[in-house]
Amino acid sequence: MGFDKNKFALAASGTMGIAYVICAAFTAFAPELALRFLGWMIHLINLEEAVAVNVTLPGFFGGLLPILFYSYLTAWVFAWLYNKLSRSKV
Repeated sequence: MGFDKNKFALAASGTMGIAYVICAAFTAFAPELALRFLGWMIHLINLEEAVAVNVTLPGFFGGLLPILFYSYLTAWVFAWLYNKLSRSKV
Protein backbone atom coordinates (compact mmCIF):
# COMPACT_ATOMS: atom_id res chain seq x y z
CA MET A 1 0.00 0.00 0.00
CA GLY A 2 1.45 3.36 -1.01
CA PHE A 3 0.98 6.96 -0.07
CA ASP A 4 -1.55 9.14 -1.85
CA LYS A 5 1.03 11.69 -2.99
CA ASN A 6 -1.30 14.68 -3.03
CA LYS A 7 -2.91 13.99 0.34
CA PHE A 8 0.47 13.32 1.92
CA ALA A 9 1.95 16.49 0.40
CA LEU A 10 -1.04 18.60 1.48
CA ALA A 11 -0.83 17.24 5.02
CA ALA A 12 2.91 17.94 5.18
CA SER A 13 2.63 21.45 3.76
CA GLY A 14 -0.32 22.20 6.05
CA THR A 15 1.72 21.04 9.02
CA MET A 16 4.64 23.23 7.97
CA GLY A 17 2.27 26.16 7.47
CA ILE A 18 0.90 25.76 10.99
CA ALA A 19 4.43 25.54 12.40
CA TYR A 20 5.38 28.68 10.48
CA VAL A 21 2.36 30.63 11.80
CA ILE A 22 3.20 29.58 15.38
CA CYS A 23 6.85 30.58 14.87
CA ALA A 24 5.89 33.95 13.35
CA ALA A 25 3.48 34.67 16.21
CA PHE A 26 6.14 33.72 18.76
CA THR A 27 8.62 36.02 17.01
CA ALA A 28 6.11 38.89 16.86
CA PHE A 29 5.16 38.67 20.54
CA ALA A 30 8.56 37.75 22.03
CA PRO A 31 11.22 38.86 19.54
CA GLU A 32 14.15 38.79 21.97
CA LEU A 33 13.34 35.28 23.16
CA ALA A 34 12.72 34.07 19.60
CA LEU A 35 16.07 35.46 18.54
CA ARG A 36 17.78 33.75 21.46
CA PHE A 37 16.15 30.40 20.55
CA LEU A 38 17.22 30.81 16.92
CA GLY A 39 20.76 31.52 18.04
CA TRP A 40 20.75 28.35 20.13
CA MET A 41 19.37 26.27 17.25
CA ILE A 42 21.97 27.43 14.74
CA HIS A 43 24.79 27.60 17.29
CA LEU A 44 25.46 31.32 17.13
CA ILE A 45 26.42 33.21 20.26
CA ASN A 46 25.78 36.84 19.25
CA LEU A 47 22.96 36.57 16.77
CA GLU A 48 21.32 39.65 18.31
CA GLU A 49 24.03 41.85 16.79
CA ALA A 50 23.61 40.42 13.29
CA VAL A 51 19.84 40.41 12.84
CA ALA A 52 16.96 42.71 13.74
CA VAL A 53 13.75 40.84 14.56
CA ASN A 54 10.68 42.45 13.04
CA VAL A 55 7.63 40.54 11.77
CA THR A 56 5.72 42.42 9.07
CA LEU A 57 2.69 41.29 7.10
CA PRO A 58 4.57 41.18 3.76
CA GLY A 59 7.47 39.40 5.47
CA PHE A 60 5.05 36.91 7.04
CA PHE A 61 3.48 35.96 3.71
CA GLY A 62 6.84 36.21 1.96
CA GLY A 63 8.04 33.41 4.24
CA LEU A 64 4.81 31.41 4.46
CA LEU A 65 4.27 30.91 0.74
CA PRO A 66 7.70 29.40 0.00
CA ILE A 67 7.40 27.20 3.12
CA LEU A 68 4.08 25.83 1.84
CA PHE A 69 5.37 25.37 -1.71
CA TYR A 70 8.66 23.69 -0.82
CA SER A 71 7.17 21.45 1.86
CA TYR A 72 4.42 20.34 -0.56
CA LEU A 73 6.97 19.65 -3.28
CA THR A 74 9.33 17.80 -0.93
CA ALA A 75 6.52 15.68 0.55
CA TRP A 76 5.17 14.87 -2.93
CA VAL A 77 8.61 13.70 -4.08
CA PHE A 78 9.01 11.70 -0.86
CA ALA A 79 5.65 9.95 -1.40
CA TRP A 80 6.45 9.29 -5.08
CA LEU A 81 9.84 7.81 -4.21
CA TYR A 82 8.38 5.78 -1.34
CA ASN A 83 5.69 4.36 -3.62
CA LYS A 84 8.24 3.56 -6.33
CA LEU A 85 10.62 1.83 -3.92
CA SER A 86 7.85 -0.09 -2.14
CA ARG A 87 6.70 -1.59 -5.46
CA SER A 88 10.15 -2.73 -6.55
CA LYS A 89 12.02 -5.65 -5.06
CA VAL A 90 15.28 -4.20 -3.84
